[in-house]
Formats: sequence, C-alpha cells, structure tokens
Amino acid sequence: MQYLLLVYTDDALLDGLGEGEFDTMMRGCLEHADALRAQGTLLGSEQLEHASTAKTVRTRGGRTQVFDGPFAETKEMLAGFNLIEADSEEDALRIARELPWARTGSIEVRPVRDIAQVRARVGA
Repeated sequence: MQYLLLVYTDDALLDGLGEGEFDTMMRGCLEHADALRAQGTLLGSEQLEHASTAKTVRTRGGRTQVFDGPFAETKEMLAGFNLIEADSEEDALRIARELPWARTGSIEVRPVRDIAQVRARVGA
C-alpha cells in the first residue's frame, strides 16, 4: 500500500538549530532517501519552497479568490513529502520516525487512495 509522508516544519525550531545542524540533517535525510529509493520503498519525494511563497485558491459562492501564503492556523507549514510503498501502517510509521524532521515539525502519515478504484466506481 502507498502512504504519503507529509513533512511539516516550524521555522522557530529550524532557526534554533545549531551551526551546520540543518545541513547535517538534510544530508542524512537525502542519504536515507537514496537507500529507501534503492529498496523500492521510496517512490517519490520533493522539498517545497518556503510557505511564504504559497498561493491559496478558494472558490465560495461562485467567486474564486487567490490569497498570498498558506491558509493554516499553525506554526508548522508543509515543507515536503515522501511517497512510499509500505507493507502496513506500522511500516509506514517506522519509516516516518526515521525522518529527522519530526524534531523541527511533524510527519503526517496518510494512506493514498487507489484512484483506479475511484475511477471504476464513478465511471470515469
């Protein structure tokens, strides 16, 4: 089953890291990603630009608006994702625990819905 590991970070915690600590964490994370990719576990991953570069599109009452920035009532902002193949939720959680970013934010583990099943159900 596929799981999406959503990586959230808190700027205040990132800013509090010691000299070179971010680069050390990032290097370890990338090396770990390479190992997971080689195993066939990591299907895709990307790091996002800072949340301040985001735009949010919202349509209400037939009117569409574009807003600057993310619309999240939290200090933690989405920073990236990892799409993995895992045998179970427990396995996906184990992989999430191995990411260093839980120290400066959180890792949301969410199953990916099988879009082929949805297409079949709705006739698309």
